[in-house]
Amino acid sequence: MRKFLFGTVVLMLLVAIAFQTGLARPLVKWQAESALLDSGVGPKRADCMADRMVDRLDVWQLYKLRQGMAPREGEAEQPSGLGDLIKRLRRVGDGEVVAVVTTSSGLCAIGIG
Repeated sequence: MRKFLFGTVVLMLLVAIAFQTGLARPLVKWQAESALLDSGVGPKRADCMADRMVDRLDVWQLYKLRQGMAPREGEAEQPSGLGDLIKRLRRVGDGEVVAVVTTSSGLCAIGIG
């Protein structure tokens, strides 16, 4: 039992270090990009937006974004229009996340992101 507990603590410590030092960045970027692709964003724009979002937001903010954008009961799987997208984005409740997502979307759409 002690070995298992010690192993679990060491594993959690290694994961925390990987996130803190940026070693987990490729995994986090891949998760962000796949979430954008699942929500209907094109591949090129999803790659651009994921790069910007991972650089500017921490893991907790990206998690809140994913949870806030997830469809609730009675909602369509993908946002049906700009109003629905804004409604979901407001659920996140973090102004920095909203700012990063909107600027990333705009800059990547016009090709300077």
